[in-house]
Amino acid sequence: MIDFPNSEYERYKQIFKGYRYPLAFVDLDRFDENIAYVAATQEKTGKTIRVASKSIRCLKLIKRVFEKGKEAYRGILAFTMEEAGFLLDNGLEDIIVAYPSVQPSDMDIFVEKTKHGATLSLAVDSLEHLETLSRAGKKAGIVLNACLDIDMSYRPLGNAAHIGVRRSPVRSLEQAVHLANASQKLAGVRINSVMGYEAQIASVNDDYPGQLIKNAVLRFVKNLSVKELTHRRQKIVNALESAGLDLKVVNGGGSGSLVSTGMDRSVTEVTAGSAFFAPGLFRYFNEVKFKPAAFFGLQVTRIPGKGIITCQGGGYVASGEVNVNRLPCPVMPKGLKYLSMEGAGEVQTPLTISRHAPEMNLYDPVFFQHAKAGELCERFNMLYLVQNQKVINETPTYRGNGKAFL
Repeated sequence: MIDFPNSEYERYKQIFKGYRYPLAFVDLDRFDENIAYVAATQEKTGKTIRVASKSIRCLKLIKRVFEKGKEAYRGILAFTMEEAGFLLDNGLEDIIVAYPSVQPSDMDIFVEKTKHGATLSLAVDSLEHLETLSRAGKKAGIVLNACLDIDMSYRPLGNAAHIGVRRSPVRSLEQAVHLANASQKLAGVRINSVMGYEAQIASVNDDYPGQLIKNAVLRFVKNLSVKELTHRRQKIVNALESAGLDLKVVNGGGSGSLVSTGMDRSVTEVTAGSAFFAPGLFRYFNEVKFKPAAFFGLQVTRIPGKGIITCQGGGYVASGEVNVNRLPCPVMPKGLKYLSMEGAGEVQTPLTISRHAPEMNLYDPVFFQHAKAGELCERFNMLYLVQNQKVINETPTYRGNGKAFL
């Protein structure tokens, strides 16, 4: 757990004195530090950074990354075609939709935005995906851009072990070239970019406090994976270009792999998203260090017994495998823990108080970090923006804009 001094708790407590809870906020001083830090990871590589919008889900803050980061940042990695359309309508551009879709409504958006000159691509990993795009493109008399998604997971024992996420079935050079050749026989579609997400590096913490052996093992496996996937990605990219593809973008990585992915000469850009909020699951990386910037607050509404407080709401559990790491983390004041039999509840969340915590009274706030980044915004209509010890503004999340893309 990140150890926030109680002085930080008192600071935020005073900032939000009299505000209605639950509330969510972003500390812009920390957010801007993360923007600068992420940009600095690529100063020597010459790679630009594509912003993963799913990890922010707030139009104003997505735009802030580009405003503050300037030429270091270019393009967005979106999570649905509807979201891409929303972002394009609001002045953002150069978008890759990282997750395939074949439904007609998404093809309609894809066609409409492409017709109006948008730089827009959709991830594909099968002939069926390409054929769907081909039919839509031919019908509209245009060419739709496809981004070939390559599996970057680590399989040290072949198919007997899979370390990483289950995304694309395209893993080998031969599979990638087969789809490249097939795409060139289809009208209305072209593969103009490649992406590959190394989740086993980008989203796995390897600098846990007091866990030297575990950290050493994780780093060892990560280093092996980096060597394997870098070699494989370079061979695939070279083969695709030799097969006749004109690749405008080779995208790789995520927030936790900015350093290693940036060193891959075949990659033209890296991706960052969770780095800007630095949520609970992005605390302990060896190669990169981010400043926790996004929080939510709950009010204490009950004191059911000695050493226990109960907050209103709080059941904002993150997606992924079901375990305690998916629970929000009570970070301020320090010394608060969940009750093992209750956890984070939909309408109330009880917490035990250790000797390190200050005295807690009714209506005092407790500040949490969500386990993941952008999912926090699915729970709140707006975010308060904190800077220079005060709330300077508030801004809607996607939800506050009336949008729920998944």
